[in-house]
Amino acid sequence: MVGQLGHPRPVIRLGPADAGEVLTLQRAAYVTEARAHGDLDLPPLLETLDETRAALAGLSWGIRENGRLVASVRLTVTGHVGVIGRLVVAPDRQGAGLGGSLLLAAEAAAPPEVTEFRLFTGSKSVGPLHLYAKHGYRETHRTPENNHELVHLEKARVHAPGRVR
Repeated sequence: MVGQLGHPRPVIRLGPADAGEVLTLQRAAYVTEARAHGDLDLPPLLETLDETRAALAGLSWGIRENGRLVASVRLTVTGHVGVIGRLVVAPDRQGAGLGGSLLLAAEAAAPPEVTEFRLFTGSKSVGPLHLYAKHGYRETHRTPENNHELVHLEKARVHAPGRVR
């Protein structure tokens, strides 16, 4: 992947050994979301190290800058559906195109049987909602979650699948 100003942003596979870094990044990134939604019990903030380690045994990728993990994403595949989850960017690197780069990488790396992508975010997550709309995701429905709503979005796979390893 090439980011803003042509600087390379290599997308790397993450695994269980990266769980501590991913959990730290995830907690830092979701504090803003928790404040916006008035809900400190968001699942990404409550996830344990063992749960993160288990999740990273599946399909997950990240971006490092100078050795530091600054963004990560997970993809869960069920039949023809790829569910994008835990797309997080370090607070000091948000707005630099890292989230979009990882979103595109996860879509490209999905197995060939995936024909549709789904994800959700909080109704007060202005940045993520803008990012997903910019990348072709459309709202399908909303579900109640404590004192806010989860916005569910989906997108049909358009391009031939590529590979990010």
